[in-house]
Amino acid sequence: MHFSLVTLFPEFFASPLQCGLMGKACEEEVVSFSTVNPRDFTDDRHRSVDDRPYGGGPGMVMMCDPLRRALQSIPRRGRTLLLSPQGRPFDQALARELATEDALTLICGRYEGIDARIEALEPMEPVSVGDYVLNGGEAGALCVIEAVARLVPRFMGKTDSAAEESFAAGLLEYPHYPRPDTYDGVRVPEVLLSGDHGRIARWRREQALRTTLLHRPELLRRAAL
Repeated sequence: MHFSLVTLFPEFFASPLQCGLMGKACEEEVVSFSTVNPRDFTDDRHRSVDDRPYGGGPGMVMMCDPLRRALQSIPRRGRTLLLSPQGRPFDQALARELATEDALTLICGRYEGIDARIEALEPMEPVSVGDYVLNGGEAGALCVIEAVARLVPRFMGKTDSAAEESFAAGLLEYPHYPRPDTYDGVRVPEVLLSGDHGRIARWRREQALRTTLLHRPELLRRAAL
């Protein structure tokens, strides 16, 4: 899968996309990335990409023309997502849907937002990663990339890893315990040491339900029970 990132700060992505599983997936060409900077599509010597909004008000707004030209320069755009608080909430279901695509383009807004006319002129889907304010869309884009890329075939080292994680089945994940079996007087639940895989599966299911009920009960309304 190829991700095209439209951003005024391409350096924001340099380190995160080279670390851990993501870096390994890039080396093995499971995923790939390119950045497109709207400043490279300006005509003035200041490389201006923002201006004051009509009607007044605080802050600046990203102009339509550099952003549109940046988008039109992408040869394989695929589905285009605009990181926006007005968008569809990003969740695991949407991540699974996007993971079936060959290419995705993520638009990272800045300032007070972008010229609203761009949504009428170019196909895009607004997506929100949460009900809070960020300096720009880059951090949100990283969340989308992480959630989607790890569902792409061959990204995860073990094929069933992603299927057992939080939200994969609509529930939070069960607790995990590595070695040693006792630490500072606290012991791993006996069932996990039993070797009985049926009991262990039932215990994990019960713990996932319990954790979800305690911390995110609203998830139970749409979970597969």
